[in-house]
Amino acid sequence: MRKKKRKFLLQGNEAVVEGALAAGCRFFAGYPITPSTEIAETLSLRLPRMDGVFIQMEDELASIAAVIGASLAGLKAMTATSGPGFSLMQENLGFACVAEVPCVIVDVMRGGPSTGLPTLPAQGDVMQARWGTHGDHPIIVLSASSVPECFYMTVRAFNLSEKYRTPVIVLIDEVVAHMRETMTLPLPEELEIFDRVRPTVPPEWYIPYDDTANGVPPMAAFGDGYRYHVTGLIHDIRGFPTSRSDEIGPFLKRLFRKISQNFEQIHMADTFETEDVDITVIAYGSVARSAKRAVVEARARGIKAGLMKLMTIWPFDRPEVERVVKRSKIVLVPEMNMGQISREVKRVNSGVSTVVTLNKVDGTLITPEEILTKIMEIAYT
Repeated sequence: MRKKKRKFLLQGNEAVVEGALAAGCRFFAGYPITPSTEIAETLSLRLPRMDGVFIQMEDELASIAAVIGASLAGLKAMTATSGPGFSLMQENLGFACVAEVPCVIVDVMRGGPSTGLPTLPAQGDVMQARWGTHGDHPIIVLSASSVPECFYMTVRAFNLSEKYRTPVIVLIDEVVAHMRETMTLPLPEELEIFDRVRPTVPPEWYIPYDDTANGVPPMAAFGDGYRYHVTGLIHDIRGFPTSRSDEIGPFLKRLFRKISQNFEQIHMADTFETEDVDITVIAYGSVARSAKRAVVEARARGIKAGLMKLMTIWPFDRPEVERVVKRSKIVLVPEMNMGQISREVKRVNSGVSTVVTLNKVDGTLITPEEILTKIMEIAYT
């Protein structure tokens, strides 16, 4: 008998859990931290029932280390945290990048710096997600602005992580994490799930970091008879540390190539009323919700406003942003920080349009009224 779809009233954090389980996550290691704690709490109940593993670690450093180990052993693995914990994860995040270990990190953003505002929303981790770990490295960062998007962005994060052998970060903020919306969970057969490519050659032929056509080498699981070396050092194609320039350069370039040649598959953005536009709002996360309402109100007042909602934060969606700024006289970037994505918009804009910012860092949401007021101020100046 075909299973019936069911509607659920879910919190954003709960939708992240549902998305992770649907994607095949069977390992979670984490340390409780507001406002992401519900992810760990729910998975502590759900994973054991699905033959998965939940471990509460002693801190965030150990959490991501355990996640990396579980992924190397063949499991889809994740952790969830907030700003201070995300900071502690950066060194091991770099390890996962250089060792090409698939994993998912959910960062539920709150006010900072330091302990900051534990229960209030912010969007201050955007640049940390891109540049938090040292060295040249590519990274994929996704954003969600609704409960259903929390589900689907988490599924997508696992798919991208497995496909490109890389850590993927999901950024949501406290408002999205704790809001509740109804959504119909899809049936398993309705979801496209990607599992990492396994080696098809005998163990003695296996080259763990081979430079393949798509830049992504097959990944063997520890315990399957394929022995290889894993290190945080720059390594050769067999995983052993190297100081040879003819091996270092190609390796690092391959790390970037496997992402850069697939920008079209990674980039995601949603547009609203941007065909005949004078003012375009570029927003993400919960602020995109306020921005959409403000655009509707502005249109009702005869102002040609539109919205571009970023769903892929990194790599930055330059092609789509370029298309938007070329159609717009003015671009407005509202953010719950002092201006992090707006810097990227200004860089891409290159003087084509006027870029205006609306920044708020007092722990309160940017409201539709505040964005509408700024749109009207711009339109009538």
